[in-house]
Amino acid sequence: MQKLSLDAKAREHLERAAASSTGRSAETLYGGHEHALRQTLIALRAGTTLSEHENPGEATVLVLRGRVRLRSGAESWEGMAGDLLLVPPARHSLEALEDAATLLTVVKAG
Repeated sequence: MQKLSLDAKAREHLERAAASSTGRSAETLYGGHEHALRQTLIALRAGTTLSEHENPGEATVLVLRGRVRLRSGAESWEGMAGDLLLVPPARHSLEALEDAATLLTVVKAG
């Protein structure tokens, strides 16, 4: 069994995002090519956006720190620390309203 501290990982990646010219940092904590489930910690500096992209399968975004806005078409949802956002099965984007760390969980479509 392996144990990870999401709090420590969020802190580490928020520091990396602050130092990065892109304003973001990410790490896959679980999963990969050999698994259907993938969990990725994504840290974004305030004002940074992950531009619109396809949904690779069923997905959720758990906000660990800060505030984010998930947008799909004309709809948008805001989340803050402790909120779980259900990613719609459509093109979407994610914007950091404050410095934010999230845990993206995806089960890839078969």
